[in-house]
Amino acid sequence: MNENKLFTARLQQKATDLGFAACGIASADGAPLAGERLRAWLDEGAHGSMIWMEARADQRAAPKALWPAVKSIIALGMSYAPSIDPLALAGAGDRGRISVYAQGGDYHDVVKRALKALARWIVAEAGGDLKVFVDTAPVMEKPLAEAAGIGWQGKHTNLVSRDHGSWLFLGAIYTTLDLASAMPGADRCGSCDACQRACPTDAFPAPYRLDARRCISYLTIEHAGPIPHEFRAAIGNRIYGCDDCLAVCPWNKFAVTAHANRAFAPRAELVAPELSGLLALDDAGFRQVFAGSPIKRIGRDRMVRNACIAAGNSGDPALAPALQKLLGDSSEVVAEAAGWALAMLGAG
Repeated sequence: MNENKLFTARLQQKATDLGFAACGIASADGAPLAGERLRAWLDEGAHGSMIWMEARADQRAAPKALWPAVKSIIALGMSYAPSIDPLALAGAGDRGRISVYAQGGDYHDVVKRALKALARWIVAEAGGDLKVFVDTAPVMEKPLAEAAGIGWQGKHTNLVSRDHGSWLFLGAIYTTLDLASAMPGADRCGSCDACQRACPTDAFPAPYRLDARRCISYLTIEHAGPIPHEFRAAIGNRIYGCDDCLAVCPWNKFAVTAHANRAFAPRAELVAPELSGLLALDDAGFRQVFAGSPIKRIGRDRMVRNACIAAGNSGDPALAPALQKLLGDSSEVVAEAAGWALAMLGAG
């Protein structure tokens, strides 16, 4: 085994020790088509109001545009494979559904802490300069992870792993070290279109293409204004994100929940929260309930707006009094959603 391969083996073992379930290496130019696909997606306007996607598109399109000195990308994945069925609450009208990735600790903090520890080890063992990234910089983690052999971008546009299914948080380390690249991940979706058929709002205009403006995750998390009426019924009781396209992927049967990082174990109060409690949240209450969760970044108004939509879809008239109190809310978006929900419950 040559020195480069020996270092790679030690690197992967250290990554495992730090809680990562997958680790691969790609050259800085290992995802040449990513930039072209990004620009086509932006030109279609499919990113909706996520202006940061276009603001630094050139840097996002190619690692060297962000950092000219980079030679290799170390792509890493941390498992959050759920132990319960993400679709189990589909018919629970009085409860809100939170995407499984957000039911535990904030992945930004957990993954970045592990990335920094791995980065310190790399510098001590091999030198070089490096930068660490997890979802907060113009980095295309999914195509880079595919180039590094961790998996492939499935028809739902998320990464799929043969070993971990669709349940990986991704991070990346850019380094000036010239490391041996892995073989890129091979697309193994075949003729399966389960994720396409599962989408409640038809957010996939074609396989491998996502229109964020129709995606429930975008609508409940990234979108700040009123949720378009055409999607409200399809949202059901989803109050933060949507797991449907991920949950139905057949490759999930190989995901081992024992590999999931303990930091992402679901908090009891976030597994099946009562809509009545969410409708009553003020700013302080919101911060208390969602402290340490990625949900905290959307703020109280967006969460209560989402809870109003879910309440309107619940068919439960017992939620009407809580909605009535929100008609005069200081947030126009919340007040509008409450009025819609009351009308849906026949109490408007």
